[in-house]
Amino acid sequence: MEQKFDAIVVGGGPAGCACGYKLAKAGLQVLVAERGKFAGAKNMWGGAFFGPVLAELIPDFWQEAPIERCVARNRLSFLTEDSSLSVEFSTPKFGQPPYNGFIVLRSKFDRWLADKVQAAGAIVASRLQADDLLWDGNQVVGIKAGSDELPASVVIACDGVSSLLSQKAGLRGELKPHEVKQGVKEVLQFPRELLEQRFNLSGDEGIAWEFVGACSRGLPGGGFIYTNKESLSVGLVVQLNALAEKQVKANDLLEGFKQHPAVARFLEEGKLVEYSAHLIPVSGINMMPRLYTDGLLVAGDAAAFVVGTGIILEGANFAVASGIAAAEAVIKAKEKGDFSTSSLAHYQDLLEQSFVLKDLKTFEKAPHFLENQRIYTTYPELACNLAEGLFTSDGQPREKAWQLFRETTKGKISLWQMARDLVQGKGAI
Repeated sequence: MEQKFDAIVVGGGPAGCACGYKLAKAGLQVLVAERGKFAGAKNMWGGAFFGPVLAELIPDFWQEAPIERCVARNRLSFLTEDSSLSVEFSTPKFGQPPYNGFIVLRSKFDRWLADKVQAAGAIVASRLQADDLLWDGNQVVGIKAGSDELPASVVIACDGVSSLLSQKAGLRGELKPHEVKQGVKEVLQFPRELLEQRFNLSGDEGIAWEFVGACSRGLPGGGFIYTNKESLSVGLVVQLNALAEKQVKANDLLEGFKQHPAVARFLEEGKLVEYSAHLIPVSGINMMPRLYTDGLLVAGDAAAFVVGTGIILEGANFAVASGIAAAEAVIKAKEKGDFSTSSLAHYQDLLEQSFVLKDLKTFEKAPHFLENQRIYTTYPELACNLAEGLFTSDGQPREKAWQLFRETTKGKISLWQMARDLVQGKGAI
């Protein structure tokens, strides 16, 4: 007799694994279908993962998970072509898991998480690609994988930003270039001692370093560096439509970023061991598809659950939270024996009550605001020029900071335009 699963989760990333783990722990028959050769093989992010939500699902996970480092310092740098101005924040609380972010490599972390899902009783099948949905009338009743048909009471689409299944179900259309950013990343290997000396780290301390300005050549986006145990994750995320309009390749921008004077010295002697590229949904609630239909839920990047404020780009936390919420909705539907649209609507109720949809609504205007080119050109240049004036002595009488500020901005931007940008920023981020 053909096996029918209670639930098939498509995608072995944080959303899919969180969902599969919660369902398996509740005693449901679960299949997690991962198209890569192992969970994490095709996944990418800059590096930082916020722990509290996952800690609710797997208490003290950091004691066994393949964590690279704990984010002890957050640094933000504004770049011109040859200078930089940085601000940094740290607090002793960052050393107390799971208060702040953990730096991880997805190829290791996702595989560990998938092993936890399997240990909980789910089947995790790698190299299994969901090509289509099975239908019974208007009800999704499983997936098609090649010539195989795998029936299930419900399917949870955690299949990433380009989610084929949510498209097949008519829950969303084609991605638009302005809705996504292209991320490119390299992992450079270093001896641990050299890495810690170069970044002034000790023990399991790590740094999350973000960059705005010349690294993206004025295009909406930014750069990042995350310190792993014995490597660095260095990369860029840039608006896809801007790359197309300017006919610029993200990889060319990355090479330029790596050669910037504020960055290059940290990368010296690094050995390239990994390169990856990925699309990231950045329009938030403005691009969010319908989240459920008869027999189907959508979670993680497939649901565009990513928040970007210009300083942070957070998605993994939302993925885990949405995976858990999807599982809770499925468990309730199983109890009722009803996987219809009206029953699965409980999923959206749970998301409305959590930070997921609240944060997406809070930062609803951020994507449009972050398309302002002055954020990546004018303001980094003004910040660096002002800092140069403040910290330079040319043997002449010093000017007050306000006068220096006025001279720095003269002919480049009006106070009225700055005030307007400030008001828009206040409403967006």
